[in-house]
Amino acid sequence: MKQIEAITFDLFGTIFDLKSTLIDSITNYLSIKRVSNTKLTPDSFWAIWRERQRIEQFQDSLLMAGHSGYLETAKKALLYTLRYYSISFTDSEVNMIMDEWQNLKMFPDVISELPKLHSLYKLVVLSNGDKWFLDHLVKDCINFEFDAVISVDDVGFFKPHPSVYHDASKQIQIEPQYILMVSSNRFDITGARSAGYQAALVDRYHLPKDESIFQPNIIVENFNELSKSLGS
Repeated sequence: MKQIEAITFDLFGTIFDLKSTLIDSITNYLSIKRVSNTKLTPDSFWAIWRERQRIEQFQDSLLMAGHSGYLETAKKALLYTLRYYSISFTDSEVNMIMDEWQNLKMFPDVISELPKLHSLYKLVVLSNGDKWFLDHLVKDCINFEFDAVISVDDVGFFKPHPSVYHDASKQIQIEPQYILMVSSNRFDITGARSAGYQAALVDRYHLPKDESIFQPNIIVENFNELSKSLGS
């Protein structure tokens, strides 16, 4: 890899373990509703919800119909998933599930490595989350002083739109080739590399390699390996 001056981090699925945070509320809700569907499990519900949210985000960017925000796409995807499984719901039930997003849990390998990386590099959050939501998560769930917290709200497109990465580069005043994007999402790696960033894939989910021409510079299992790979 080339010289690195700054590291930009994805949050959702990279720093925060979304499934472990939300699966209990999904399990409890499905138990209460007593849905008769042999194909429905908390895991299958989460998989549909998460996949649908990505579709909502991609549609948001492609149609250019106005940026709806991360939590709004999560809510739309939740409503879709409930209808997919023919589960009746009320507004209060939906809000109860969505409230769990305010208390996200980090992957256990993250917090010990951030100070080590910070001793060598500028550390920046670059996330699809709403700005107010990111400020809350960084302060109350991570409790770490990043050099900058950048939301896609600033450009009105979700990652992997190239404008997100170009805007972040301008905000931190570092050329893209000297920035390392760290993410567990391959679409994020693709977007960052297409914008001229270097990229590290944290391979938390062990998914097959895709056929994109934009591949990560390095692949690591977790933040411990990332830190060692970057010499911290």
